[in-house]
Amino acid sequence: MIRTHGGDWAAYKREFGAEPLDFSANVSPLGVPESARRAVCGAAASADRYPDPDCRALREAIAAHEGVRAEQVLCGNGASELLYRAAYALRPKRALVTAPAFGEYEAALDTCGCALRRVPLDDTFHMTGAFVREITGQISLAVLCQPNNPSGVTVDPALLQEIAARCHETGTRLLVDECFVDFLDEPERYRTLCALRAIKGRGENGTLLDTFPEVIILKAFTKLYGLAGLRLGYVLCGDAALLDAMRYCAPPWSVSGVAQAAGVTVLADVDYVNQVRTLIGVERPWLNRQLCSLGLSVIPGEANFLLFRGPAGLNDKLRRRGILIRCCADFAGLDEGWYRTAVRTREENERLVSALREVLL
Repeated sequence: MIRTHGGDWAAYKREFGAEPLDFSANVSPLGVPESARRAVCGAAASADRYPDPDCRALREAIAAHEGVRAEQVLCGNGASELLYRAAYALRPKRALVTAPAFGEYEAALDTCGCALRRVPLDDTFHMTGAFVREITGQISLAVLCQPNNPSGVTVDPALLQEIAARCHETGTRLLVDECFVDFLDEPERYRTLCALRAIKGRGENGTLLDTFPEVIILKAFTKLYGLAGLRLGYVLCGDAALLDAMRYCAPPWSVSGVAQAAGVTVLADVDYVNQVRTLIGVERPWLNRQLCSLGLSVIPGEANFLLFRGPAGLNDKLRRRGILIRCCADFAGLDEGWYRTAVRTREENERLVSALREVLL
C-alpha cells in the first residue's frame, strides 16, 4: 500500500520536468542552514568510516539542549522510523489516537496488530476532555501531537497535564509528537516536559523522565532545521528497558555520520532558529488573512502550516500551475475539501495566493 504524504516533489518533476513550489511539506522555508551545509561537507571526508552506532556526541548535544540525560535520548533515521520502532518495541494491545492526526501513528500501530480507538477533535479541532476519559487501564498507549498535524492547533497545557497525570495513574504509555512544537509562539509553555514539571508534586525523586517513565517524546530535525533529506530524529524517555528494545528494533548504523554531524551543529545555531521563528510569526497571520479573503475557511493554526477548507480538486488545479499543497482527504474525519498549506517566505506565499486567486475567483 502506498501512503500519501506531502513533499513528493520527485513525482511532480518526473511528470512535468520541472521543480514545483512545494507547500505540501511543512519544513523550514529558509532551507538547509549554512551551519549544517558546512558540517555535512566536513563529515563527508570521513564517509569511509562507519558512523558511531550509539550517536554519542549527538545524544550528548541533544541532552544538553533538552535538559535531560544522554542515556534518556535515542536517535533514529527520522521521527517516522522511531515511531515504528516504538510500536514494535511496545506491541500495545489497545491505543488511543485523535481524529484527525498524522496517519503514520495508525500505520505503525497497525503493523503490530494494535486495536485503535479514534477520539474526534471538536469542531474547532481542539482536543477535549473526552480523550482523558478514554484513558483506562485497558489502554496500552495514548498518542497525541503537540501541535496537531494537520490542524496546527495545540493541546491546552492544562489538558496535557491532565492527560499525562491520567496516563501515570493508569500505567498507560503516552507518546507525544513534538515535531512542530518549536514553531509555536511560546514553545516552552506547550512542551510535554513543562506539563510533567507542573504535575510533579508526588514526592518522587529523580528527574522528570525518571518520574514519568511511561512518557515518550518524539522529535525531529526535519521541520525546524529543514533537514528532511538527512533523516534525523530522536526520542526522549526515562524507561531504559524501552529504549534498549527500540534500539534493537533497527539495524546498526541507522543514523549516518553526516546526519549526526549536522545535528550536533544545528543545535547550536540559535540565529537560524530565531530567523525561522520570526519569519513564521509574521507570515502565518498574513497568509491566514489572505486565504480568508479568498473565501476559504481557515483553521487558525499555531504552527508553520494552515488547514483550510475549499472546493474539491483545488490541489489538482494548483498542481497544474506548479504549486503543491496537501490534500487532506486521507486524514481520518476529513474529506477532499480539506487542504493543508505550509507557511513559506513572503514571495512564495504571494505566488500561492496569486495562483489561488486565479482558480477561485
